[in-house]
Amino acid sequence: MSDQATNAATETFLAYRNLLFTVAYEMLGSAADAEDVLQETWLRWVKADLAQVQDQRAYLIRITTRQSLNRLRSMKSRKEAYVGPWLPEPLLTAPDVADDVELAESVSMALMLVLETLSPTERAVFVLREAFDVGYDEIAAAVGKSPAAVRQIAYRARRHVDARRPREVVSSSEAWAALESFQRALALGDLQGLLDVLAPEVVLVSDGGGVKQAAPRPIISADKVARFILAGPSKAQVTLTSDPTVVNGGPALIIRVDGEVDGVIAVRVEGARITGLYYVRNPQKLTRIDAETPLALR
Repeated sequence: MSDQATNAATETFLAYRNLLFTVAYEMLGSAADAEDVLQETWLRWVKADLAQVQDQRAYLIRITTRQSLNRLRSMKSRKEAYVGPWLPEPLLTAPDVADDVELAESVSMALMLVLETLSPTERAVFVLREAFDVGYDEIAAAVGKSPAAVRQIAYRARRHVDARRPREVVSSSEAWAALESFQRALALGDLQGLLDVLAPEVVLVSDGGGVKQAAPRPIISADKVARFILAGPSKAQVTLTSDPTVVNGGPALIIRVDGEVDGVIAVRVEGARITGLYYVRNPQKLTRIDAETPLALR
């Protein structure tokens, strides 16, 4: 490829990089693996005959999807051997991501966790169709299925996700109010304050990856979740602080112990109360909370 062609390919790739990263991340739940997929996509993109490519965006998404599917299948054994619950890698996102309701929901910890219950092909079809509005014919080319089969997969995946995703969309102000109440109760060690902001059926999922202490399985009910949280590091032994931030397009807290990042807690809010807590403590998954990760659906 000539220098001019390489420059043109580079320009196009960079123009769609945030979009391609978002596609890979939504399919994989891992920023590190998404970056590897982008590298693989780039290597295939620069070898393509761009004169024969009619829709560059679609072509790049197709390459990214295929590489993500390969990576997703290879990740299966890694996840099966993972110690305790597996949560997506949290991303520090710009406040404007939260303002884009469609984007914020597509990368939310709650939805990303639901996507983990889909097969690789179902996940690819759902992500491309629901988040990125890719046509059935193009999805079929990306996943190696017929358009008719893709329509059936999309329908099945949508029903599966709809049955498990949050039942209602709350306003940003409601979500932040719930997080502030949670943060205040956490700082005071206030059991009743936690019980007031947690929904009765709240679920806490914690991910330590076998490196940091975490619950071996999800904890259900306000009382059990509140007591688990308050049984954390004693303030007599350490200095525990929490800072509000935006993770995966939604409200979250960065937890620090003696000034060092200990984890990230993302929340799901429904009816002004917290129904889901996602506590990531695995240090290998905390590399994307120091700087904002740019995301895009288009």
